[in-house]
Amino acid sequence: MDSVEENMDADKILEAHRRARGKLEMHPKVKVQSKEALATYYTPGVAYVSKAIYSDKSKVYDFTSKSNTIAIISDGTRLLGLGKVGAEASMPVMEMKALLYKKYAGIDAVPLCLNTTEEDEIVAIAKGVSPSFGGINIEDIESPKCFEIVEKLTDSLSIPVLHDDQHGTAMVMMAALINAMKVAGKDLKSSKIVINGAGAAGLGFVRILSSIGLKNVYALDTAGLIYRGRNEHMNRFKEEIASMTNPEAKSGTLEEAVEGASVLIGASAANAFTKDMIAKMGEKPIVFALANPEPEIGYAEALQAGAFIAATGRSDSPNQVNNLFSFPAIMSGLLSARVKKVTYDLLYEAAKALAKSAGKDISREHILPDASDSRQMMKAVESIAIAVARKSMETGNARVSVTPNEIRSRIRQSVKVYARAEKKLPE
Repeated sequence: MDSVEENMDADKILEAHRRARGKLEMHPKVKVQSKEALATYYTPGVAYVSKAIYSDKSKVYDFTSKSNTIAIISDGTRLLGLGKVGAEASMPVMEMKALLYKKYAGIDAVPLCLNTTEEDEIVAIAKGVSPSFGGINIEDIESPKCFEIVEKLTDSLSIPVLHDDQHGTAMVMMAALINAMKVAGKDLKSSKIVINGAGAAGLGFVRILSSIGLKNVYALDTAGLIYRGRNEHMNRFKEEIASMTNPEAKSGTLEEAVEGASVLIGASAANAFTKDMIAKMGEKPIVFALANPEPEIGYAEALQAGAFIAATGRSDSPNQVNNLFSFPAIMSGLLSARVKKVTYDLLYEAAKALAKSAGKDISREHILPDASDSRQMMKAVESIAIAVARKSMETGNARVSVTPNEIRSRIRQSVKVYARAEKKLPE
């Protein structure tokens, strides 16, 4: 099958963006067409609202847009497959991310593309703007800097910090793995899992697997297997990976690590997997080649090599492991219950909800819902948001209690508003 890129016309894409002049604009929610309305929403009436918030800061969620508005923060140092392109070049991606938040969860997201790559400056800016937002999405920042930023912000802010490359990818991968293991008739806890890549996605994979007690996990970077006591190419996050994986502290290459493995997950680079590697795996091997835009091995190639189930991050093959299922849905649950921070037990509950939303007819070519099907997408978003809020309330990680029906209503009403607006947009 031809790749999406091969069928795209760069000139048409550029012209479409030029005509639109971006993908976002702001619209008011109240009418100000009279002196009474002006006095109510502006001066002198707004002073009552400011005084109420001053007396009780939590009222900002009731009286302003904070409860449904987030910031998408990027420095453009790790954008898609393009690498370090800077703040301006990251704007079109962050704009589209914001549009997807609105389309699928009714969340207002503001792209903040920063003209700095300094870790402490990014943290300071995020802290400085945090009173205006109910949550923060860290996006496309290089590792390991992104880990430090997320950790510092999570520890210091009273709003949740979602890192889609780490948290979102881990959640969707976990959901795909749950269903793939069911289809293959395998037991997750007794299966050997190999993860190639120790960046944001790789760390997220390891953390979510560790959170459910899995020990038979092996992670690799460009220097080979990560293990306790390794000195080359290490940092404190790879030390964390070493502490949670590779119980025998083995060294070795990817070719050696995959021998007898049930699962091979790629969060690395194009063409990192070979047919010979897959042939060395155990019975009914599961291969997730998630590098974008080009996977570690193509879907068809993986099957030809003997993979029982294959998945990629691409939309032109079955089993797309798509982050579109993650960030709108997770953030919706976080905002609904005013969750304090993102945790891996919360993400695991979200993964189980996504896996379940794929339905009972899961198969080798259907381990996740179809993101292009609006009904499947909405079912998944609602299920994940409810699971996130429920787990947060159970663990004391939420500031308010919210019912599943309230969450569904919030999402459906907001999405309907977007859908009505979308119909009026020019082609």
